[in-house]
Formats: sequence, C-alpha cells, structure tokens
Amino acid sequence: MMATLRERFCAFFNNRWLVFVAAMWIQSCAGIGYLFGSISPVIKTSLNYNQRQIARLGVAKDLGDSVGFLAGSLCEVLPLWGALLVGALQNVVGYGWVWLIVTGRAPRLPLWAMCILIFVGNNGETYFNTAALVSCVQNFPKSRGPVVGILKGFAGLGGAILTQIYTMIHHPDHASLIFMIAVGPAIIVIALMYLIRPVGGHRQVRPSDDASFTFIYSVCLLLAAYLMGIMLVEDLVDLSHTIITIFTVILLFLLIIPIAVPITLSFFSVPRDSEEEVLLPKPEKQEPGKSEHDVNEVIFSELEDEKPREVDLLPALERRKRIAHLQAKLFQAAAEGAVRVKRRRGPHRGEDFTLMQALIKADFWLIFWSLLLGSGSGLTVIDNLGQMSQSLGYNNTHIFVCLISIWNFLGRIGGGYFSEVIVRDYAYPRPIAMAVAQVVMAVGHVFFAMGWPGAMYIGTLLIGLGYGAHWAIVPAAASELFGLKKFGALYNFLTLANPAGSLVFSGLIASSIYDREAERQAHQPHLNSQNSGILFSVIFAQDDPLTCKGSICFFLTSMIMSGFCIVAAVLSLILVYRTKIVYASLYGKSRN
Repeated sequence: MMATLRERFCAFFNNRWLVFVAAMWIQSCAGIGYLFGSISPVIKTSLNYNQRQIARLGVAKDLGDSVGFLAGSLCEVLPLWGALLVGALQNVVGYGWVWLIVTGRAPRLPLWAMCILIFVGNNGETYFNTAALVSCVQNFPKSRGPVVGILKGFAGLGGAILTQIYTMIHHPDHASLIFMIAVGPAIIVIALMYLIRPVGGHRQVRPSDDASFTFIYSVCLLLAAYLMGIMLVEDLVDLSHTIITIFTVILLFLLIIPIAVPITLSFFSVPRDSEEEVLLPKPEKQEPGKSEHDVNEVIFSELEDEKPREVDLLPALERRKRIAHLQAKLFQAAAEGAVRVKRRRGPHRGEDFTLMQALIKADFWLIFWSLLLGSGSGLTVIDNLGQMSQSLGYNNTHIFVCLISIWNFLGRIGGGYFSEVIVRDYAYPRPIAMAVAQVVMAVGHVFFAMGWPGAMYIGTLLIGLGYGAHWAIVPAAASELFGLKKFGALYNFLTLANPAGSLVFSGLIASSIYDREAERQAHQPHLNSQNSGILFSVIFAQDDPLTCKGSICFFLTSMIMSGFCIVAAVLSLILVYRTKIVYASLYGKSRN
C-alpha cells in the first residue's frame, strides 16, 4: 500500500499537467508590466515627471519585458529553477528600489537610472515566460496552440489579479502597489520554481487530454467572467472591505482549481499498461549542417525548392515516393552533366532553425514586423491607459487597467484555441488569425480616437482581445515554421518587436502629441469650450500645464496606430500566402 502511494506521489510530481498548472500560476505573476498604467500616475506625481518622461520609463519597462536573450541563454545553461530564481531576484531589486525612491526612503535618482531600475525589475518577467513556455511546449509538443494561449493568457490576466489583491489590502498609500509588485511575484516563483521542468511529456499523451484541456478552458473563462464581474461591481458600488475580501478569496480559489487535473490523473485514474502508452517520436539531436541526411545523401536545391506544388499536398507516403522518384531522376541527370547540383543551404520551413538561420528568412521578418506594428500599438494603449482615461474624464483608471487585462487574457485564450482549430481542422496557416486580430485592433484604436461616451470600455475590449491574441498565435506559429530546438532564442528575439513598437508609438508619437496638446491647452484656457464638438470633457481645472483634457489628446496617435494595424494585417496575409503549403504539409495528413 505504501509503495503504491509512493508511486502515485512520484507520478504526481512528474506529471506534465502539474508542470502546466504550476506554469499557469507563475505566469499569473508574469504580467506585472501591464500594471504600469496604474503605477505611472504615482511615479509621475511623486517625482514631478511630465508625460514624455513617463513615456521613457514605459519604453524601459517594455524593453525589460522583451529583451530576453540573457533569459534564453541561462535557460540553456542553468536548470530552469535557477533561471526562475534569477528572474525573481531581478524583480525584487528593480521594483523594490523604485518603491524606496517613490516613498522617499531612498535618494532620488536621475531619469536614466530610473529607466535602468524599471528595466531590471520588469526583465524578471522574461525568465518567468521563457521557463514556463520552454518546459510546457516540450511537455505538450502536439498541443502548442492551447498551451501557449493559456500560459500567455495568465500573464495577461496578472494585472487584474494583482489589482484585486491590492484592493483587498486597501492601503491608502498608492505607492504600496509598487511594493506588492516587487515582492509578491518573487514569493510565488520561488515557491514553485522546482516544479517547472520538462518531464518527458511526449510519453504522457492520454485520450483524456481533450477533456483536461476543456476543463482548463472552462476554468479560464469562469475566472475571466468572475474577475470582470467583481471589477465592475467594485467600480459602481461602494462595497465594504469584508465583501472585497470574500471576492478575493473566491478569486484565489478559482486560481487553485486547475490542480484537480494532475491530482485526478495521478491518484484516481487507472495506470495504463506500457503497450497502451502513446509515444511521440523524439526529435533527432543533430547539429545544423551536419546531419546524417546531409552526409549520406546529396540534397538538390532544385528538388527542395522547385518541386511541383502539388507534391506537398499529397499524403505523406505518396509524397515520399514522388520525391524519391524525382531524386532518382536528378541523380541520373547530374551524372550525365545535364543539371548543376548544389547542396541545400540550411533547413526549410517546419524544420529546426537556429536564430541566425531564421534571421535570413523573409517569413521570420514578416512575423517580426507584423508583430511590431500590431502588438506595439496595443502596448502603447496599455502603457498610456491611465492618461487616456483621465483625459476623457474618468477618475478611476484602475478599472480600465483591469478590464484590458481581462480582455487581454481572453484574447490569448481565444487566439490559441481558434488558431488551433484553423490549423487542425482546416490545415490553414495560423497567421490568418493574427490578421483578424489586427483588424479588430484597428477598429479599437478608432474608438479611442473618437472619445465617444463609453468608447473607453469598447476600446479596451477590442484592443485587449487583439493584443492578447498576438501572444498566443506568434509563439505557436514560430515553433511550427522554425522548429522547437532553438525556440527560446527565436521567441525572445520576436518579443523585441514589443519595445520597438512601443518606442515608436509611445516614446515618440503619443508622448509628443500629448505634451504638445497639453501646452496648447495651458496657453488657451478656454480651448475646451470652443471645441465642445470634439472634446468629451471640459469640467476639469486647467492649472496643470502637463495635463491634457479631451479626446484630442490621443486622437491623432490613435488614428496613426489604426492605420499601422491595417498594414500589419496585410503583412500577416502575405505570410499566410507564403506558408499555405507548409501548413498543408504539417497538418493536412491529419485530416485524411
């Protein structure tokens, strides 16, 4: 009996679903960057910054969230728990120091030093993201879309979760939110870091996996609906602290529920016989350019790059026969001197690429630029949400930070799920889902530009859904087109699109237009009343030269970002056209 129980506990500890659930919890702490819209007003007031200086801090935050080369490298050298520990320490040092400065407990530093602190603190997220994604993509190699969508979804939901916990603490000092950001995620990560690791998940495929994913999806949707409900109630109704505490306890319970999946599989399911276990093929460990295939066979570029289009659409067995037949003909023609033979240079789509091999591929740069324009514009909204809501007359900016966090979460969950349906059921390129998300974002930016009554709620919905979908679709698509062998390096390079887009949209465009309008309003006290047809709110004092009021503050910025989202959608459609054959080859056989 004791031996059986010990085996059950061992199976539980090594269950890939336990790793997945632990990664979900860690990812719920990896979205602290989305709280910048809540802490930026406190930093701005305490340190007397203008909007341009706050925008620079936002760019530093985005750089920290996206520059993950060190995290990717350490994840290949250190065990994943070591990389998570480094990330937790960076989080504490960076944001902890910012908290000390804002509260006057440490001397004030120049802006460039504050940017470094924000960068260091937020860079801890890259360790959380990389460790969670690398371990779970390896454990669930045939379910990349759902796994990436759920994990990235919890990262997007982290802002709303931490905000609700902060609301329960009910501290009158708003700077205490920075302290919670500095300490809270580090405690969770250190507690769970030994669970995040590959556990041979390709050997743990079960027929019940679909039901397990359905359960996890159900919990995610329930969690998002519950969070949205309590946020709206807390915004509209003055609740007692006891009620808020009860709401938060229920939230934490919903976060814990997914642990039921590995518990059920480990303790209450009948173990399968070894011959019933489904084993997925292990990837071959070969260095690029030195595979046995290259040593023993002559690879013709004419065969690989210019074979008839219909060959890729054939079933796998028939396709191999046709390629072998073509290869035999080419061997004979080469021997007679009729054709020029050259070896294949590097891998093709769907095989394992190194980062340097991917950087010379047009498909990789199409993904990067489409991501830069799409997610960069969405991140600009997230970083400036506090100022955008204040300019339209809303006093409580936290509600919009929470709402966009929830919609971001649902966008990631939905993006992962629907893009998986597209590739599994129709063998159609996953980037088509990204093009749809970018069109949705273009419409959302128009709502922000117009500043109509209620536009903030609709805008946060559309931008949150579209932005979140990017981060479920892009990692899965990159792993399909460029392989899993160097997935960490490829993913962390693609995330550079986020700060690059934020630098252009927020650091240069949005902040400059905002400060220009603020200065113009300061010199024309009655500007608002003269433009009542354009502006939404005119009832606030005009004594702050750095405060802009009305939809005019972000009108031009939002319209520019809407146009760039359309350009991003066009780039995604070009990628769809270029990769049709690849996805038909990868997933077409599953439909036969």
